[in-house]
Amino acid sequence: MDLLTSIEISASGMEAQGRRLRVIAENIANKDSLADRPGLDPYRRQTVSFRSVLDEASGANRVEVDRILPDRSPFELKFDPQNPAADENGYVRLPNVNMLVEMMDMREAQRSYEANMNVVEAAKGMLRRTIDMLRAG
Repeated sequence: MDLLTSIEISASGMEAQGRRLRVIAENIANKDSLADRPGLDPYRRQTVSFRSVLDEASGANRVEVDRILPDRSPFELKFDPQNPAADENGYVRLPNVNMLVEMMDMREAQRSYEANMNVVEAAKGMLRRTIDMLRAG
C-alpha cells in the first residue's frame, strides 16, 4: 500500500467519525426536547453504524457511515401533570439521551478521528522527506 492510499483510508475514517460527532452533537442538543402534546414521542437518540467498502482501484478497504438509525431504547417517564406533553396519568416521556453515553461516544469518536489524523500527518511527513531527498540527490 502506498502513502497516498493510506492517506485516503485515514481521510475516510476522519469523515465517518466527523459525521458521528455531528450525530452525537444533535443528540446532546436535543436531550431536553419533549413532544408538543400527549401521545407523541420526544426526541429519539440517533446512532451511527459503519461499513467497510472496498476501493476497487487501490484494493484498500475504506470506512463510511452505513446508516443513522434511531435508538429503540425506552423513554424515561417523569411525573409532571402541568406539562403540555403529559399523558392522562400526568407522565411525560423524556428523550432517551443519556449524557454519559453521549460523552463516552464523543470521546471515542474524537480519539478515532485523532488517530486517523496522525496517520495522515505521518504519511505527509514521509512524502515531504522523500521529495527533499529527491531534490538533494
